[in-house]
Amino acid sequence: MTDITIYHNPGCGTSRNTLALIRNSGVEPTIILYLETPPTRDELRKLITEMGISVRDLLRKNTEPYETLGLASAQLDDEALLDAMLAHPVLINRPIVVTPLGTRLCRPSEAVLDILPDPQRGPFTKEDGEVVIDEKGQRVRA
Repeated sequence: MTDITIYHNPGCGTSRNTLALIRNSGVEPTIILYLETPPTRDELRKLITEMGISVRDLLRKNTEPYETLGLASAQLDDEALLDAMLAHPVLINRPIVVTPLGTRLCRPSEAVLDILPDPQRGPFTKEDGEVVIDEKGQRVRA
C-alpha cells in the first residue's frame, strides 16, 4: 500500500476534492486534520522545503487573521510568518499532500495527480462539476 499523507481541512472544497482523488487511486491516506493537530515548526519547515516554496507562498491570505496580524508586511521575516501560522493554523494554505513522489500544495486539487504513484481507478468529477478524470481513468486537460 502506498504511503500518502494529506494535511486536510474537511471544510474546504479543494481539500475534499484532493482527498477524493487520492482515494480514487485506491489509497486511503493518513489524514491530518491540521486545524486540530497543526504541524510543529520543524514539520512545517520540512514541508515547505520539500515543496520548494517560500514560507510566504504557504501563507493563506484570504482569511481573517491575515489582515488583522498585518502579515502582508514585507518586513516580516520567515520566522514571524511561521509564528503566525503556528499560532493560527487557518493561515496554513491547504491541502498539503506527501507521497513517495513528492510533497505538494494541491491548489488546484488536480495538482495531486502529479505526485500520486498509483493511477486513477475510474472517473472523477470535482464538487463544482468539473470533470478531472474520464471514464477510462485518464486525466482530462482543459
